[in-house]
Amino acid sequence: MTTLGLIGSGNIGGTLARLAVAAGIDVVLSNSRGPDTLAGLVAELGPHARAATPAEAAEAGDVVVVTVPLHAYTSVPVAPLAGKVVIDTNNYYPERDGRIAELDDASATSSELLARHLPESHVVKAFNNIRAADLLALARPAGAPDRSALAIAGDSAEAKATVAALLDRLGYDALDAGPLAEGRRYQPDTPAYGAPYVGPDGREQRVTADELRRVLAAA
Repeated sequence: MTTLGLIGSGNIGGTLARLAVAAGIDVVLSNSRGPDTLAGLVAELGPHARAATPAEAAEAGDVVVVTVPLHAYTSVPVAPLAGKVVIDTNNYYPERDGRIAELDDASATSSELLARHLPESHVVKAFNNIRAADLLALARPAGAPDRSALAIAGDSAEAKATVAALLDRLGYDALDAGPLAEGRRYQPDTPAYGAPYVGPDGREQRVTADELRRVLAAA
């Protein structure tokens, strides 16, 4: 891939943009407030970054990251994402998003809601269970002995392979957690949410694929 589209450019989106640019990937950033509000971040990132509308970022990205608050998921453009791999970083926080019946009764996960909204896209859940600061600090080149793993879940093996390749370029190993519904194993209020990447001193700590697999199995 050559271009990463970002629908949402907050803490996680901005961090992914920094990692992508460092890996030689062009990024197209967007948010709900308009391209002009991203001028500072684009200037920081340099010539491999530009700001656009969400629809333009969706159109431009070979892979597109949706990293908006869950309550805004229905605002994500549908048509330009048809046939594309879409990475979902969303989490359900009722105090922010309001109550969502399917999530409260566990008949669906947040990523499955996005997948229903994007029926012709290939949604993969990733990057939702790690703090932005840890995501930036733990990135390591391939083969580094202190590399960490991140979980991915999705219903398309090909899409997950694409996301795993992206993670590798960004500095992480990928652990396949299974189909999209298995994203529940690393959503909020599970052992795999946040805590594995935070050491006793509050700083980031390495998490191997084997360690992450054991934590996911406990959920």
